[in-house]
Amino acid sequence: MKNHPFSQADLDQIAEAVRAAESKTSGEIVPYFVYQSDDYAIARWRGGASLSGIAMMVCLVVLMMSKTWIGIGLLEFSAIVLAAFLLGMVCVRVSAALKRLMLGHVLLEHRVSLRASAAFLSEEVFKTRERTGILLFVSFFERRVVILGDSGINAKVAQADWDAIVHSLVGKVKSGKTVDGLVDAIHQCGELLQKHGVQRQHDDTDELSDGLRIG
Repeated sequence: MKNHPFSQADLDQIAEAVRAAESKTSGEIVPYFVYQSDDYAIARWRGGASLSGIAMMVCLVVLMMSKTWIGIGLLEFSAIVLAAFLLGMVCVRVSAALKRLMLGHVLLEHRVSLRASAAFLSEEVFKTRERTGILLFVSFFERRVVILGDSGINAKVAQADWDAIVHSLVGKVKSGKTVDGLVDAIHQCGELLQKHGVQRQHDDTDELSDGLRIG
């Protein structure tokens, strides 16, 4: 059973886009997809702690404002707080949006950056004659995209030059058009490399596989 959302037609389309982009430049484009860059166990604990904290405050406010005894003792209070904690953990587990909220922008960026760097090494993107490998990394859950170029690319293309491609692909991922976004991003990478003079040489060979890597 496959562990990714791509059909064979999708994979073929992405590989063909890589071949087309690389036919005009010496850049070697490596598309890489992961559903998420970390298991983020901390998100569930934060969700539980947040909801239990809210439940605790509500109980205390009710007790302080009530003019009659409402029958909440220490045991009942503890049960309510524990139930809220467990409910918070479940909510984070089933809601991707809530999970992202619990994690925060800084942590998501950090984990995706680490995972992209690991993919760059594991896929040996650096292993080209002219050091012209490029990693196009998509982390679906976080809705983050990272483009990492090897030294031969970075000498000609600044990291900021990739920003428009990153922004466009992130938008496609958010709208559920990951395949279209990847294909467009690959073509844009090829055009950007041509623009910055990363020209294909007469003896260029296909040094890295054209297919989508799935982590």
